[in-house]
Amino acid sequence: MDSPSPAAVLAARRIAVSFMASVSAVGVTAPLASAEPVGVPVGAGRHTPQAPLAVPRIPFTDATVTRQRDGSFAVSWKAPGVGSVTVYVGDKAVAHGGAEAAVTVRGLPAADRQWFRLAPDRGDPLTVADRSLHLEGTANFRDAGGYRTADGRWVKMGVLYRSNSLHTLTDADLATLQRLSIRTDFDLRSPNERAVAPDRVPAGARYVVASVHGGHDTTGLPATAGASEQRMVASYRRLVSEPSAIDAYRSLFRLADDPGSYPLAYHGEGGKDRTGWAGAALLTALGVDRGTVMRDYLASNDHLAAHHAATLAEQTPGTAARLKPALDARAEYLNTAFDEVTARFGTFDAYLRDGLGLSERVLERLRGALLTG
Repeated sequence: MDSPSPAAVLAARRIAVSFMASVSAVGVTAPLASAEPVGVPVGAGRHTPQAPLAVPRIPFTDATVTRQRDGSFAVSWKAPGVGSVTVYVGDKAVAHGGAEAAVTVRGLPAADRQWFRLAPDRGDPLTVADRSLHLEGTANFRDAGGYRTADGRWVKMGVLYRSNSLHTLTDADLATLQRLSIRTDFDLRSPNERAVAPDRVPAGARYVVASVHGGHDTTGLPATAGASEQRMVASYRRLVSEPSAIDAYRSLFRLADDPGSYPLAYHGEGGKDRTGWAGAALLTALGVDRGTVMRDYLASNDHLAAHHAATLAEQTPGTAARLKPALDARAEYLNTAFDEVTARFGTFDAYLRDGLGLSERVLERLRGALLTG
């Protein structure tokens, strides 16, 4: 069996973080909640919790924005039952379409984030942006919102962000995050990870730590690729059951329940395992369906593809095979965490209530703050 190179050992420490678990207007930007008009203070005009609506106020069932390499934006939507949709940037109409359409918007001035307001001819508008912030030093920094819930509401954008480690942020990235008014940096990593690669915290943001795996750390790679896969599966069970993980995710939910923490960015090392369960748990608690939650989780593979390919290229074939299961986000892994919820708590609601200690009042307040429609 070939021995791992020093780069593989470093990758195992910094990227294969789950291994630890086995040990124990054009140009106008919207820095806060995107579902509210630009300039509305955090907490103003938020949705009051109510019974599911028979006819959603926001008629869109899907809406996405993707910034293209040439600087243009691909905007698509589905809004069954409406006649037409007008796309605005600020107060300027930039595109039109029917109930289902895909348009390309060009010629917009540079901005940290471009926000698009989709205004249907009947029903309430929806404001969306590209989820990725396209930062130079942190490829997996993206908006955790912009998803539709089962009852027809939408998770607001510009409020919660998920990311990989922030120690590689460039000065330009820090300036961008400061302009977007990032108020809280929530670090899920272990003490050793934080010491080896301390976050670069945006100016004005509060730095909060809550180690999912406590003080445990390990750098070893299993002997085979199969053993690596099994270790990852076991680690996802511990994201649900390990006492330190329960404490960490409880802390995250309580911060997310405090509008004074917004905008809040939470992260681990690669932004896919500890961060992946954080995102999955938050979206599920907000009422997003499992398929959408899974797509959000697996999107880390796309955002981290170039970085992971470079890491694997530095290894011998045998080491790369053993390392790859730790670099991937896989449906099997996330499903294991949900299965552990069922095995230990019976239902996801019971996990929130009995595991994380969140009352229904707290959860309703959280949904009222983070959902619109």
